[in-house]
Amino acid sequence: MSHINLIEEKSFKYVEYGQGQPIIILHGLMGGLSNFNSVLSFFPKKGYKIIMPVLPLYDYPLLKTTVKAFAEYLNRFLLFKKLDSVILLGNSLGGHIGLLFTKMFKSKVLGLILTGSSGLYENSMGDGYPKRGNYDYIKSKTEEVFFDPKVATKELVDEVFESVNDRNKLIKTLTIAKSAIRHNMADDLPKIKTPTLIIWGKQDNVTPPNVAKEFNALLPESHLIWIDKCGHAPMMEHPDKFNVSVFDWLQKKSF
Repeated sequence: MSHINLIEEKSFKYVEYGQGQPIIILHGLMGGLSNFNSVLSFFPKKGYKIIMPVLPLYDYPLLKTTVKAFAEYLNRFLLFKKLDSVILLGNSLGGHIGLLFTKMFKSKVLGLILTGSSGLYENSMGDGYPKRGNYDYIKSKTEEVFFDPKVATKELVDEVFESVNDRNKLIKTLTIAKSAIRHNMADDLPKIKTPTLIIWGKQDNVTPPNVAKEFNALLPESHLIWIDKCGHAPMMEHPDKFNVSVFDWLQKKSF
């Protein structure tokens, strides 16, 4: 699935494939839609409808550039799509948006899948990254996201480089990072009783393994799966293992 067919309706942009129980994918801050190519091609064959909205990360005024505003955007999107029982799958910032959405609109969420999620701890979002800089610096920073640096293709590095050298995007990115740190969810997690799969790279150095353990300890209905030789984006580095683990969990939960 090299070409993603983007649908534009009203003020929403999204991709949609398949029929069946909806799984809503929530991408991260630096995560293009193509990061989820393997998920988009696997789950529709298994009887799920995959929908991925383009989150308006760079479109709001600064005061509205918050995790909460994106959770509210997701709610408007689901109302527009007339969906009220969904599974949320979020990577990085997307996981954080999914958690906050579940806190705010818990009756709409059947299950939650978190991978490299923020919400408890930010390593390189709040300090020096993303930083404007030369291409090699951005390349090495992007490679650090993965266990295998080869996953950081030229196309991916170009995308990140373009983002951090666009002043508007850079300011919004730093604003979102600060909002993510403010919206720490440690106190909320014990109240989120939604069945949750935590699927984590053992070598994630953006949201390190102890973060996954903390999510697992705090979320009452959670199950943790590790993927070895894997960084911050398991669905990119180990797509087959990721998809099968998620599918097995969905089947076990009868979603």
